[in-house]
Amino acid sequence: MKVRRLKKGSAELMAEYKALAKKSGSVARKDGDVDKAMASAAKTVSASYEFPYLAHAAMEPLNCVVQINKDGCEIWNAAQTQTSDQMAVANTLGIKPEQVKINTLYAGGSFGRRANPLSDYVLEATNIAKALGDNTPVKMVWTREDDMRGGYYRPMYYHELKAGLDKVGNPVPWQHRIVGQSILAGTAFEPMLVKNGVDGTSVEGASNLPYTIPNMLVDLHTPKVPVTVQWWRSVGSTHTAYSTETFIDELAHAANKDPVEFRRALLKDHPRHLGVMELAAEKSGWAQALPKGKGRGIAVHESFNSFVAQVAEVTVNSDNTFTVDRVVIAIDCGIAVNPDVVRAQMEGGMGFGLAAALSSAITLEDGQVKQSNFHDYEVLRIKQMPKQVDVHIVKSEQPPSGVGEPGTPVIAPAVANALFTATGKRFYQLPIKLV
Repeated sequence: MKVRRLKKGSAELMAEYKALAKKSGSVARKDGDVDKAMASAAKTVSASYEFPYLAHAAMEPLNCVVQINKDGCEIWNAAQTQTSDQMAVANTLGIKPEQVKINTLYAGGSFGRRANPLSDYVLEATNIAKALGDNTPVKMVWTREDDMRGGYYRPMYYHELKAGLDKVGNPVPWQHRIVGQSILAGTAFEPMLVKNGVDGTSVEGASNLPYTIPNMLVDLHTPKVPVTVQWWRSVGSTHTAYSTETFIDELAHAANKDPVEFRRALLKDHPRHLGVMELAAEKSGWAQALPKGKGRGIAVHESFNSFVAQVAEVTVNSDNTFTVDRVVIAIDCGIAVNPDVVRAQMEGGMGFGLAAALSSAITLEDGQVKQSNFHDYEVLRIKQMPKQVDVHIVKSEQPPSGVGEPGTPVIAPAVANALFTATGKRFYQLPIKLV
């Protein structure tokens, strides 16, 4: 298949993102007067974060079977957005949507890739079947290299944050600037979810930050880059949870306060965030000291109307490697209809996010993707999974909410904060590298 070309590499694109971040972007949230509050702060802290492109890297490669006949079209595939695919196929063939029958099969992983807003691989198979005609069924399978080098990616992002503390260590201004491609531009979702130049999926988790800070500004730059992008498990929270939760941790230490105590004071108006944080801290033994070379870190985040806190425990080895030994997860997803499914999704989602924290990255060089398969785009190996994962579900009478994605974004900041406890070093790029 033809690979889309771009002359620049990841390094050149990131340099352009950093240049964009020097100017104000489209405003996603504005409370109070950040500039005035920053000027009068007793102490200011700033940090910048870099996030690479990410592939979905599902175990089962993309595949689809299409058969066109006089009555319409029948499809067999592991679809995530059947309605969008049905409409796209009908439009391509010039038939009515009800003439497109989709047989949904189990998939060996999707993570958003099989919910492509342009129905890319489904339409490719459809067009091949259309060209062949004669009621010929067509089975199309992409190789992993096809998708890894010419597919759709979680966008690359750059974040800049700055905050000010007053004399007693309370954050008063908070400024957060994000630079990255829109996953909604050019899709049917753009009119609904892009408002005043702000793609809501680019800033979710940042524009709705729960911490009580009187002066807050979140803005966004959305560069147009010819790299195909779409959602990836937990969407915008894949990057906003990391930047906000490692930065709030950094502010806690700048204020000489325990990270849990610091968050507790700022979450007084958000009881569900506070509830999962308190539960995860309690079940992890947060107050108990760890031996030298070990560290414990916490993070809390809301996505898909669910609230998740995770505490990670790490061990740093003498050869500058580290292991994630234990993860304690607290989830408030309203009524837990099937607790076993909730636990399984929390464990699996955490593992998926841990891969991006430890090793996964798509990099461009001279416009081409360097990675091609699991040997150079590394996903989590079973030996890297924490030996102990404890999931605690908050009893709730609230309506049920998401569990498939909210476990993913919280693990990376929890691990980074644990590594800070063990090493005294902050980590501003994913995947995390100790040296």
